Amino acid sequence: MSVKVIAYYRVSTPRQGRSGLGLDAQRAAVRQFAENESLTILAEHVEIETARGADALERRPELAKALNAARKHKCAVLVAKLDRLSRDVCFISALMAQHVPFIVAELGRNADPFMLHIYAALAEQERRMISERTRQALAAARERGVVLGNAKQALANKNESVARAESLRPLLARMSGLSARAIAAELTMQRVPTVRGAGWSAKTVLRVMERLRIPAQ
Repeated sequence: MSVKVIAYYRVSTPRQGRSGLGLDAQRAAVRQFAENESLTILAEHVEIETARGADALERRPELAKALNAARKHKCAVLVAKLDRLSRDVCFISALMAQHVPFIVAELGRNADPFMLHIYAALAEQERRMISERTRQALAAARERGVVLGNAKQALANKNESVARAESLRPLLARMSGLSARAIAAELTMQRVPTVRGAGWSAKTVLRVMERLRIPAQ
């Protein structure tokens, strides 16, 4: 007998919503998971919202609708990745308090609320470590006498690129078996910023991995 679920997808910017960047991948992952697990998707809710802060849930009308639908049908909300709900542990905790079960396709059906808290905490810590590694690398560059101001902007950008690449080494190394395009899509979905704040592309990924001498597919 098929189990019913409500699907929820989220992208962080209107541009991603218009382009389908990240959204198509989420939908494909959710539908494939539902097929493999004999789940019936009753409805799909799409959110285009970053929604950070204490009132984040109030600014997520589609998530609120998904929660209400799940209560009505007494079923779970299904998402592709945990960060599509939030990257904030406190927000994840608040969602668990809604007494609506969540299924994360990436983690499998057996990931209970306790495990979701653990994964959210680990993801949050990893982002902090990336930020800290970038800060330390830039500080080290300044100590070597590297000028990071407007006087030598080109040199500053180069050193910042090196520092940023080094901060991404652990994350990229774990994805070294994927294609450059797949890695770019994953980094974009996780909202990992590039040095210049632009979106990730296969070319950008290859450039960074070449700088780090990480084999690319």
